Amino acid sequence: MSMTLASSPAPAHPDWTALTTEAAALIESEPTLAELVRSYFPKDGTFSLALCSLLADSLQAPSVGKGVLESLFQDVLAADAGIAQAALVDLQAIRSRDPSCPSYLHAFLNLKGFQALQAHRIAHYLWSVDRNEMAVWLANRVSVVIGADIHPAANIGEGVMFDHGSGVVIGETAVVEDNVSILQNVTLGGTGKVGGDRHPKVRFGVMIGAGAKIIGNIEIGANSKVAAGSVVLKDVPPNCTVAGIPAQVVRIHDARTVPSETMDQSL
Repeated sequence: MSMTLASSPAPAHPDWTALTTEAAALIESEPTLAELVRSYFPKDGTFSLALCSLLADSLQAPSVGKGVLESLFQDVLAADAGIAQAALVDLQAIRSRDPSCPSYLHAFLNLKGFQALQAHRIAHYLWSVDRNEMAVWLANRVSVVIGADIHPAANIGEGVMFDHGSGVVIGETAVVEDNVSILQNVTLGGTGKVGGDRHPKVRFGVMIGAGAKIIGNIEIGANSKVAAGSVVLKDVPPNCTVAGIPAQVVRIHDARTVPSETMDQSL
C-alpha cells in the first residue's frame, strides 16, 4: 500500500449518504440552485442515477437531448457497475488533493475534469462493446463542451484527478493507471503517423504538471513527477522528477513519496 505524505488525513470515502447530506445543506444555503440539486439528489435516488443525470445535462445536444443521453448512460452504468465505483474513488481523490475543493458535492457539480473523466468511462465502455461511432461522438462532445480530448479506447484507472481538465489530450493507446493526477493542457500523444501501440503509459502515483507533453510509446514510472511545461520523449524511471525540454531527471524521491497525492509541484 502506498504512503500518503500529506499533512492532514484524507477525507472518508464518499457515499450516497455523504453526498445527499451535502446536497441538503446546499439547498438550504443557496435557493437558486435548489431545484437543480434536488433533481440530482432525490431521497429515493442513487449515485449512478445522479451521475447519469449530471452528465446528460452537461453533454446534451440539440438533436441528442438529455433524455436520450440519460437513458444511454443508465444502461451503461447498469452493465458496468465499476464505472460508478470508480467515480466515487475519483471524488475522494479530488477532495483529498485539491485544496480549493470544499466538498464532494462541489467536485461533483462544478469540476469539469471530474465530468470529463466519467464521460470517458462511459465512452470507453461503448468502445469495448463495438459501439465505436457512439463512443467517438461522445468523446467529441466532451471535447467540445468541456475541453478535454480523450480517445475512447484509452485505458484510465481510478482515483484519477484531472485538475481543471482544460486542454487535456489523451491518445488511443495511452494507459493511465490508478492514483494519477494530471493538470491542465497535458498531452499524452503519439509521435506522428506511427501506427499500433504509440502512446504513453503512466504508472501508479504519477503527477503530470500543467502544459507537459509526453510523446510516444514510453513509460512514466510509478510515483514519478513530470514538471510543468516539460516535453518527455523517453522513459522516466520510477520515483523521480523530470523537467525540461527534452525532460531530464532532476531529482530522485524517497520511494514512499506519492506525487499524485502530495501535489507538490516544486522541483
